[in-house]
Amino acid sequence: MSAYDVVIFGSGTAGQTAAYDLREAGLQVAVAEKSDRPGGTCALSGCQPKKWFYEAAEAVAKGRALAGKGVVQAPRGLWSQVLREKKGFTSTVPHRTLDGFRDAGIEILEGRAHFLGDGALEVGNRRVEAQFFIVATGARPMPLPFAGAEHLLTSDAWLELETLPDRIIFVGGGFISFEFAHFGVRLGSESARAVILEAGDRPLVPFDAEMVDLLIEASREAGIEVHSRVQINSVKKMEDGFRVYTQAGEVFDADLVVHGAGRIPDVDDLDLAAAGVERTRGGIVVDSHMRTSNPRVFAIGDCAATIQLARVADFEGHVAARNILAHLGKGKAAAIDYGAVPSVLFTYPQYAMVGKTEAALQKENAQYRKSFAKNLRWPTYRRVGMEHAAYKIIVGEDGRFLGAHFLSDNASGMVSAIRLAMVNDINVEKLFSQAIMSPYPTRESDLIYMLKPLLRA
Repeated sequence: MSAYDVVIFGSGTAGQTAAYDLREAGLQVAVAEKSDRPGGTCALSGCQPKKWFYEAAEAVAKGRALAGKGVVQAPRGLWSQVLREKKGFTSTVPHRTLDGFRDAGIEILEGRAHFLGDGALEVGNRRVEAQFFIVATGARPMPLPFAGAEHLLTSDAWLELETLPDRIIFVGGGFISFEFAHFGVRLGSESARAVILEAGDRPLVPFDAEMVDLLIEASREAGIEVHSRVQINSVKKMEDGFRVYTQAGEVFDADLVVHGAGRIPDVDDLDLAAAGVERTRGGIVVDSHMRTSNPRVFAIGDCAATIQLARVADFEGHVAARNILAHLGKGKAAAIDYGAVPSVLFTYPQYAMVGKTEAALQKENAQYRKSFAKNLRWPTYRRVGMEHAAYKIIVGEDGRFLGAHFLSDNASGMVSAIRLAMVNDINVEKLFSQAIMSPYPTRESDLIYMLKPLLRA
């Protein structure tokens, strides 16, 4: 039997953040990890490795748009080269993760961990006790309810493909499908095409519908078809690929079918009930301090019923650690506010948003003003040959930002500027004044043109 101040389930970005904070404060910390590849989804098969593909895909997309406008020949992407560069990073993640823990004095508990009761768990055949626990086990691909679902390739496996086929179907219309489809059509062969099949009324439900329609249009021109209201009956393996059958009688053929329907919290094997930890379909229930229904147990990252984003997971890790330390008399308590969490879809163009959509505000009967324009022909976009740039910025009657949406290259920079205005209570007039001195010409300097229609006369 072993006793620690804190035991953390999972070695991903959330678990690492909390572990290092707690260890630096002098606590005895252990991390339990069941995978033979520690490091978590973000570093191994999510936000970090996918950026290798995004950066190359963006360069190809921008080069193609500039062909004949200063670029002599449209570039071609080569998936295998990007894969090699990506593996140069991911292959080092597991041992760097373990070495980092050892160097910091954080013990590693190898094996599947599950609760035995309020203050104990079992890792392998070893009983472990602690004063506090943090669950940071991440998420796994959502089970799909149709025959032949076993033929679908997971997003993790897709990022390991040695070669990329020409015809790819993505099941589900969320982040994964849109981003990977954009990577595929730009880094595959010249004949590469992708199809996204969404069961709901429209894809990318958390995003603004009007802006999503513009992204779908841009995606179509890149070689990506998006179909909504598609209920899949089955997927069958054929001699030359796969065939998807739908309830409406449609048939889609492809060389590969990829699971892009999202992920669910990976908590089924933790015996949460033994520790009195409440969970729902969306994950472990937590309060703003990341505390569960058991005050000794915290949950952070994708396993919690919050927002599945890496930087959110990092923030939740800091919050959980600070609240454990506060309980032990080592500092002040902390809470998390999800009101200004930015999201960026790494397609080309990017779609970045923060705050609320227009539909959400209408549902609340909120009073608001908006500045919106699409298919921008500003010099900013003419220089790079982008034809689908758009924005929508929404403010309240008091001039405070309620939401912002950008379809652009470097959209992440613009949405960060609006997010900082939201968290620092900077209204539209003040941000307009501050943005005038932005480096010019840049995407951020264009904010003044977007904000100007919202200024009071």
